[in-house]
Amino acid sequence: MADEKKEKPKEKKAKPNEAKAPEAHVPKPAEKPAQAQAPKPAHAEGPKHEAKAEPRKKRARKKGARVELARGKRKTSVARAAVREGHGRIRVNSMLTTAMPNRFLREMIEEPLRLAGPEGNSVDVEVKVHGGGESGQAQASRTAIAKALSQYFGENLKKSYEEVDKYLLAEDPRRVEPKKYKGRKARARFQKSYR
Repeated sequence: MADEKKEKPKEKKAKPNEAKAPEAHVPKPAEKPAQAQAPKPAHAEGPKHEAKAEPRKKRARKKGARVELARGKRKTSVARAAVREGHGRIRVNSMLTTAMPNRFLREMIEEPLRLAGPEGNSVDVEVKVHGGGESGQAQASRTAIAKALSQYFGENLKKSYEEVDKYLLAEDPRRVEPKKYKGRKARARFQKSYR
């Protein structure tokens, strides 16, 4: 029994302050090669260098399709309208006017098409508008649509627009006056006091 005690080396308890010696890095045994994999289908592989990329085909426009373009402005809003043969639809920034929540602005935008009469149902209008607020954009769209329709249908429609409202075809020249340094707004002045 005494011999057994001497043969066993004593294990030291690691103190918390002492750092452990880093363990030696043991490399992992190499993995066995996997079984032969099935060949990948041709579409799973990337494009081959020999094959040239085909250029994208442009949309073919109908020959003889007439398109009239016009621009309208109001305050800081700018609208561009395109009129082409269609079914009487108006899209403003890719949104049909029938989907607009504000009925007042919708009626304002559709007014030039309504004044065109039955001819208005034979065309589609695409409007792109940016800048300003909702009301300014609606008024700019209205002017752009009226100009494009008068180009598309001719002088008779232009005369009827001028009779109804001159701002259907003419842009409103009024702009916001800039603020000055001696007041709160463009015209208002700071108060003076002598007491």
